[in-house]
Amino acid sequence: MPTPAGTGVKTAASDFGVILFDIAGQAIYLFGKEKSATSACYGACAEAWPPVLTKGAPKALGEVKQSLLGTTKRTDGMTQVTYGGHPLYFYAHEGKNEVKCHNIEGFGGLWLAVTSAGQAAPV
Repeated sequence: MPTPAGTGVKTAASDFGVILFDIAGQAIYLFGKEKSATSACYGACAEAWPPVLTKGAPKALGEVKQSLLGTTKRTDGMTQVTYGGHPLYFYAHEGKNEVKCHNIEGFGGLWLAVTSAGQAAPV
């Protein structure tokens, strides 16, 4: 799948409240192991949890706060979207509007859906 220029991030309702999705309806997660905007998810981790990538400034839609959107460079040179200082990820085995992996342990940390405030969604 090609990396979109200016990846759009929106909000939508889920079983865990209003959380972040991309414009295609793919749920967005943060990796609790990461304590800065630097990604710690590569290799098998990034295959299971692909980073949310962008080729331009990410765009806020819905209740997403543009001021919380940012980017970080990955070691492969790609640009990953951040929100509230957290690198963002998808789960590779979810379909549109599915949120199956909130509060799931993997690769040494918890994977958590993200609220518009930039925090982990309630469990």
